[in-house]
Amino acid sequence: MVVRELGGPEVLTVADGPQPQPGPGQVLVDVVGAGVNFPDGLIVAGTYQTKPELPFVPGCEVAGTVAALGDGVTGPPVGTRVVGFCGIGGYATQVLVDARMVHPLPEGVDLVEASTIPVVYGTSYHGLVDRAGLAAGETLLVLGASGGVGLTAVQIGKALGATVIAAASSEDKRELCLAHGADHAIGYDDLTATVRALTGVGADVVYDPVGGDAAAAALRALAWAGRFLTVGYAAGAIPQVKLNRLLLTEGAVLGVLWGAWARRDPAANAANMTTVLEWIAAGRLRPHVSEVFPLEEAARALGTVLNRGARGKIALRTSTGKE
Repeated sequence: MVVRELGGPEVLTVADGPQPQPGPGQVLVDVVGAGVNFPDGLIVAGTYQTKPELPFVPGCEVAGTVAALGDGVTGPPVGTRVVGFCGIGGYATQVLVDARMVHPLPEGVDLVEASTIPVVYGTSYHGLVDRAGLAAGETLLVLGASGGVGLTAVQIGKALGATVIAAASSEDKRELCLAHGADHAIGYDDLTATVRALTGVGADVVYDPVGGDAAAAALRALAWAGRFLTVGYAAGAIPQVKLNRLLLTEGAVLGVLWGAWARRDPAANAANMTTVLEWIAAGRLRPHVSEVFPLEEAARALGTVLNRGARGKIALRTSTGKE
């Protein structure tokens, strides 16, 4: 699915191309599933910090089987079921992936479901563990908790032993959060007061992929020495932080840019992904894919994500990928 001009999801068009050949350090993957993410739409529109040259194929995460290895790559062997973060090119039947970003899948994990794992679980695990140091017994507030990245933060927070407060905009979204382990599910009205009423002292960690007005309310809900994770701005508005709020609570605002971090420290990211995949195989984490579209309907799938119609994640399935 190729982008020849920037714009909305409708600019995606079907195209054939030559078979990719893996270069040094690369793995060629026969794609079975590709995850659809909010930043994909921003890249297609040309409003993301990453701006590939036209024409390009969007899609940053895939799952499938190894088709070929480039020079210097010793594994995973051809035929291995894998999940990978490609950054670009994932809306296709084949894609080249940095070998350091390819991870073998445990048995029993569905390939289409697996394609939605790297970005959201990678981001949430890195944010909650590496950046915030979320500990058992602490309280975690997740904004946008029913979305792709938010729901993984709910699950990982529970797996780490935290009390999880999920904030979502509708009753059906809040019910989804409770079904995935949230201890409390709340709306955005009077968010600060509600969180303080539930906890008595506020949230130890706030996980915010939303931004906008909700971020300001969540910042006021931080407990003493609380950590505020800024993950993204799905609401469109980038919140402004009043530093005196952090001074008064000895709080901290921490940025979470998983993709850039993973490229800088692929070994640490591989260790994180090993833990995440083990937890999924053991049932401690449950990826939630609300809808699967054929690859040729990528424009409709991406539009659903951009219009906030997704519950959890949305995936694409190819018709030629080798199961």
